Amino acid sequence: MADAVTNRTVEANDGSRTTMDLGTFVGELTVEDDAASDDVSLEGLDQELQGCKSDDVVAMILSKGTKLREYTRDVENNLRQTELDSIEDYIKESDNLISLHDQIHDCDTILSQMEILLSGFQDEIGSISSDIKILQERSMDMGLKLKNRKAAESKLAKFVEDIIVPPRMIDIIVDGEVNEEYMRTLEILSKKLKFVEIDTMVKTSKALSDVQPELEKLRQKAVSKVFDFMVQKLNALRKPKTNVQILQQGVLLKYKYVILFLKEHGKEVYLEVRAAYIDTMNKVLGTKIRAYIQALEKLQLDIASSSDLIGVDTRSTSLFSRGREPLKNRSAVFALGERINVLKEIDESALIPHIAEASGKRYPYEVLFRSLHKLLMDTAASEYLFCDEFFGEESMFYDIFAGPFSVIDEHLNAILSNCFDAIGLMLMIRIIYQHQLIMSRRRIPCLDSYLDKVNIALWPRFKMVFDMHLSSLRNAVVRNLWEDDVHPHYVMRRYAEFTASLVQLNVDYGDGQLELNLERLRMAIDDLLVKLAKLFTRPKLQTVFLINNYDMTIAVLKEEVLVEHFNDLIKFVKTRASEDPSSASERPITVTEVELIVKDFASRWKAAIELMHNDVITSFSNFLCGMEILRAALTQLLLYYTRLSDCVKRIGGGSALNKDLVSISSIMYEIRKYSRTF
Repeated sequence: MADAVTNRTVEANDGSRTTMDLGTFVGELTVEDDAASDDVSLEGLDQELQGCKSDDVVAMILSKGTKLREYTRDVENNLRQTELDSIEDYIKESDNLISLHDQIHDCDTILSQMEILLSGFQDEIGSISSDIKILQERSMDMGLKLKNRKAAESKLAKFVEDIIVPPRMIDIIVDGEVNEEYMRTLEILSKKLKFVEIDTMVKTSKALSDVQPELEKLRQKAVSKVFDFMVQKLNALRKPKTNVQILQQGVLLKYKYVILFLKEHGKEVYLEVRAAYIDTMNKVLGTKIRAYIQALEKLQLDIASSSDLIGVDTRSTSLFSRGREPLKNRSAVFALGERINVLKEIDESALIPHIAEASGKRYPYEVLFRSLHKLLMDTAASEYLFCDEFFGEESMFYDIFAGPFSVIDEHLNAILSNCFDAIGLMLMIRIIYQHQLIMSRRRIPCLDSYLDKVNIALWPRFKMVFDMHLSSLRNAVVRNLWEDDVHPHYVMRRYAEFTASLVQLNVDYGDGQLELNLERLRMAIDDLLVKLAKLFTRPKLQTVFLINNYDMTIAVLKEEVLVEHFNDLIKFVKTRASEDPSSASERPITVTEVELIVKDFASRWKAAIELMHNDVITSFSNFLCGMEILRAALTQLLLYYTRLSDCVKRIGGGSALNKDLVSISSIMYEIRKYSRTF
């Protein structure tokens, strides 16, 4: 192998091939020489070999029986050969290595230059970063200055806008008409006036000295023009036949800002306008209400005089033409009758006098009283809301209505001082109560004190008239009232109607004082009846007289109970049910005429009976007496309905209403149900 190595050749740089003997460079390497030259101790070798038996290579060598020294020599030779091969490869690549070395050297040179260049860049970047920081600081400073300047510019612009007086505004204030554009201009002027008065910065401004005189001139001109405008509108309210509410809602409310402008910038002128409006409306409303009252007085139907009392002898007055009133003559002095309808129509529109007068109708005073106060409520509510919205002052209402209240007070004082109609007075008391509820639901308190005052005036008058009736019974001359007749006495009939009327008017109110007065009246009539009965010589006649009178009282009371709930039915049965539908009368009974009555009864008869039961329980302190009246009333109702049913059957086409007719057995069952409590 050594000889082969020496025969290798290498290629020189000039391209010629030169034979190189590597042996001359490295020499012969032998293991024996090395072993002989060193004194090596082999002691303990066997133990180490035993320990290496587990190694695969050692185990393979030992298994082949190869001597260790020989194997070592082979290894050394292989290593030598490998080293020589490596050297030869290096020599072959020497040119490339030299070129690589040169390239590396050139790269080092370039990198060194780049290092110098980048170092310069780094220095320049540091300088630029410093410049950028300076620029950033300058930019922030400039931004802050710009922000401050914008804020200053905004304030200055607003200041200029608020303080400057545009020519257009001057033209409108001075020469323009009061309209929507004028009011918008007034708002702008108001803002400028407030600005120069309130803003402290403006007061120190030199611009104020130039602008303030002009603003003051405009203020004075605007106040003057607005005042003239309002005076013109107030004069329109004074014109005859002017609809005040339409003028208020349709015209004045459009210009409510001018009042606010006067309040803020012309207080003295505002007070003049306010006073002028109060004076105008006071007179206008006072005049209108006075004229309305005068028109109503022409429609009044006189009901009672001072001599129309329960215990007054009819023969001593001109009211009654006979010694004894027949039972069918229901005098309006003592009987409520249809007068109660005024409470059912409590919120209906007020009467229109010329229409009512043209029809020739006359009304009891409570109807006129309701109409007057209905008009008062509507007018007062409208005026109260207008004062609040237009002037922003609710208290003005009481100054305005001082005149109308005075007119009504004068009228009521004259009426009440000559009123002897106890039923009418009680109806007026109930009307006032209902009107108080209406105003409460409207949430308008402007009439609270007035309605309370009227109520306070009505009660003493009612008490006085009631006491007159009571005194007429207590002080009656029995001999003058007595007649040799056991039939019901007209005084007892008056009492029954009078009591039934007041009881009915007290159903929903439960006035304890009225109940005590009715008890006093009952005791007085009982005493008078006993005295009259004693004038009969025979005890039997005395008893019959008392029975007839008490029975008549029950009859009146039961009729009043029925009329309240079944008035249409009773009126029809009494006036039309006895007619023959087949006869050729001027106005024959038709299905249409009775259909409403039949359907109305069918829809609410049970509820009405329940209400009658409740009314009797609350109205009569004597339970048995009340139940007896209810039983009699229900029996009478059955008779009335039976006559109605018979009438329907006789009408042509009346069979179409059979489905709506309530069976007589059903009514009798309901009557028996309430009879169980008797």
